[in-house]
Amino acid sequence: MFVVPERMIAGLMTPEEAFGAVEAVFAAMAEGAAYNFPVVREALGEGRQYGFKSGLDRAGAALGVKAGGYFPGNAARGMINHQSTVFLFDPDTGVLRAAVGGNLLTALRTAAASAISIDRLARREARVLGMVGAGHQAVFQLRAAARVRDFDRVIAWNYHPDMLPKLGEVAAELGLPFEAVTLERMVEADVIVTITSSPAFSLASAHVAPGTHLACMGTDTIGKQEVEPALLARARVFTDEVAQSISIGEAQHAIGAGLIAAGDITPLGAVITGAAPGRRSEDEITLFDGTGVGLQDIAVAAKVVELARAQGLAIEVEL
Repeated sequence: MFVVPERMIAGLMTPEEAFGAVEAVFAAMAEGAAYNFPVVREALGEGRQYGFKSGLDRAGAALGVKAGGYFPGNAARGMINHQSTVFLFDPDTGVLRAAVGGNLLTALRTAAASAISIDRLARREARVLGMVGAGHQAVFQLRAAARVRDFDRVIAWNYHPDMLPKLGEVAAELGLPFEAVTLERMVEADVIVTITSSPAFSLASAHVAPGTHLACMGTDTIGKQEVEPALLARARVFTDEVAQSISIGEAQHAIGAGLIAAGDITPLGAVITGAAPGRRSEDEITLFDGTGVGLQDIAVAAKVVELARAQGLAIEVEL
């Protein structure tokens, strides 16, 4: 088997490679060639979460599982809160093929999914990017969004305003003016990315203007919530996987309130393959409920193993 440790990922996996891998697996899911297994997740107390996301991609000949979770005490230890490892198996024999560091890959695949939704659903002339959240993954989201649209400026809000300057530094690197704003001023944004880990929504329906595209990327557990359920009722809702969207994603709250039904949610992969339309008008609000599926992790991990082997960097070990 091959090992690609966390320290190698940054030198191997580019945002462009992540975008291509995630877009391909979304299409495979829509065509029935790839599917996710049920998520296993356990609360360990004190905000810690541990679990498994797994799936089979027949089109990509990949079978695997990501093990890990969220450990909020890590920041005080000088570590990121999200910790994970991806294990890849031969889908024909079950033999373990590779173990891959999953921390940076998780951030890259999450940002790639968001960027794919912006690329496919946001208005072409979108010029103002709104960011709700300024944690570890927010900088990846900002960079990925800027690759698919020519934004003129960035506005941002965070529950802890002292975290916003770091996001502003990234915007400056991209040549984009940056401003910290109130949530009410999110109506100025053409695209809004939410990337928080809150148990209660911050972005209300009144904060979103007609024609906006939203990429809601933070809700991946029962009880989490980033936006007001009424916003989903105003929008056309897309997702990575409907089953996760209605159970652990942002849609869980709108579904529970009876505002939308599972049949109202469209897999983003269906837009990629042409089986479903994307944006239908300039005034339509589109919302991508990015729950983070195991197949995304498997796709980017398989790609990084391919790149590591091609460059002679993968560490081969015997079990």
